[in-house]
Amino acid sequence: MSSNTKGAFVLADAFRQMGVSRVFGVPGGGSSLDLIEGAKASGLPFTLVRHETAGMMMAAVSADLSGRPGAMLVTKGPGLANAVNGLATAALERSAVFLVADGFSAKQTGYVTHQAFDQIALATPVTKATARVRGADMAAEVARLATAACSAPCGPVMLEMNAPAAQAMAAAADGIALPAAAMPDAAALERARALLARARRPVVIAGLEVRDPAGSAAVRALVAALGCPALVTYKAKGVIADDDKLFAGVFTCGAAERPIVSQADLIILAGADPVEFILQSWPYAVPVIDVALFARPVHYVTPEVVVQGDPAAALNALAQGAVPSAWDLAAIAAHLAASKAALAFPGTDDAIGPQRIVEMAAAACVRHGVDARASVDAGAHMISATTFWPCTRPHDLLISNGLATMGFALPAAIAAALHEPARPVIAFTGDGGLAMCLGELATAASVGARIVVVVFNDDGLSLIAAKQDGRDLPADSMAWRHADFAAAMRGFGGLGFAVRSAAEYDAALDAALGADGPVVIDVRVDPAGYAGQLKALRG
Repeated sequence: MSSNTKGAFVLADAFRQMGVSRVFGVPGGGSSLDLIEGAKASGLPFTLVRHETAGMMMAAVSADLSGRPGAMLVTKGPGLANAVNGLATAALERSAVFLVADGFSAKQTGYVTHQAFDQIALATPVTKATARVRGADMAAEVARLATAACSAPCGPVMLEMNAPAAQAMAAAADGIALPAAAMPDAAALERARALLARARRPVVIAGLEVRDPAGSAAVRALVAALGCPALVTYKAKGVIADDDKLFAGVFTCGAAERPIVSQADLIILAGADPVEFILQSWPYAVPVIDVALFARPVHYVTPEVVVQGDPAAALNALAQGAVPSAWDLAAIAAHLAASKAALAFPGTDDAIGPQRIVEMAAAACVRHGVDARASVDAGAHMISATTFWPCTRPHDLLISNGLATMGFALPAAIAAALHEPARPVIAFTGDGGLAMCLGELATAASVGARIVVVVFNDDGLSLIAAKQDGRDLPADSMAWRHADFAAAMRGFGGLGFAVRSAAEYDAALDAALGADGPVVIDVRVDPAGYAGQLKALRG
């Protein structure tokens, strides 16, 4: 803890009190330099990133993995503007992140137009709260923002701090407390219990709000008591382990899960935020119990009962006295096998399919005794990565599902590697997504992140191409000239392999999993089956 009471030092110490593990950023002078100095005095490491959006994604993933807020700093003007997609990511992924932007002094706002615009107005639509501090009000404003960021649904907040405020004396922040989830309403729980008692074929769908240890344990206990199928959203993969006999696959509100969910006489949404579902109508007419951290302003379905509050407490209460359902384990296993078969796309030795790319990476981790987690980018490869990467715990797979933005997998992998340095990360990304954040390969090399970036390189936007629906589009509207991402990684100081066959890929995986720093494996992928996968998943 620093004894310095300048505004930037007070802010940094407040971050320390909240449990922030590090500050990411792209400084530009002004208050950002003061905050970096204050972070060092408070024992918080600073990680220099190459782009503001990527840094915001790293801060968001750090928040998700630690259960404490993330922090990012940017310079004024273009720095804040560059961070907006990262703010939107944190907002729709429900990640508590502080963004600290440099601001203009009172003197500057009287005549300066260079780089100047209303930063608060720009950030407001994608933040939960904003503040423009002037120094003395630092601690009070930070406490207010902390409450907003960590109240359900969690999300980003933005604080504008100019250089005079960063250097002005301020009262120390003292014991900033983060809000806790409320206990669920007893009357709602009783209604939910009564509904569950009448059900013979319930189905549980777990979402992002139960990724914490208590939430995951509660879901598993309820599912085991009921002996019923359990599905997970993308972000909740691992809440129910893939090898659990009751695991029934991924739920997106699409077609792939419909054969089993349509047999249910009750659906329990266990912390499944509607932001995780794809844009399709709710197809099920049976009653729904919605166990939720917060009231959903927009939902796909009108639940029969809403149990709002701490999901773990609510699910544990539902598990008490729950009786085994009428589900047959063989039927659950048959559904999961059929679902995977419908999404299968292995390719051949000379034209590797995305499914095989994922399965070979998982097999190589087992072969090397490596407990790796995966990060996944938006794009056509996402279907194979989320289906065929095995998960046993929450956060074994990191994905942008609320915003579903490209350029996520690499920053997420870097943040995860910094959070848990001994645990490698396999970042599955498309060539388009990696191109959007290519500079972060330099960040990965500079911090020595143990990540393996597997590029599904098909020279185009395959997911969008699969949605052309017969349109007569220009040939170059979905494609580009082939890029050598392996060479780019070598240029940034890491290892890079360009592979064109299964044998070359396997050898590259062996080398990558033995490396101490970042590795790119640029795989020439067969895109022929993407359209079929998309149809099987979403209908």
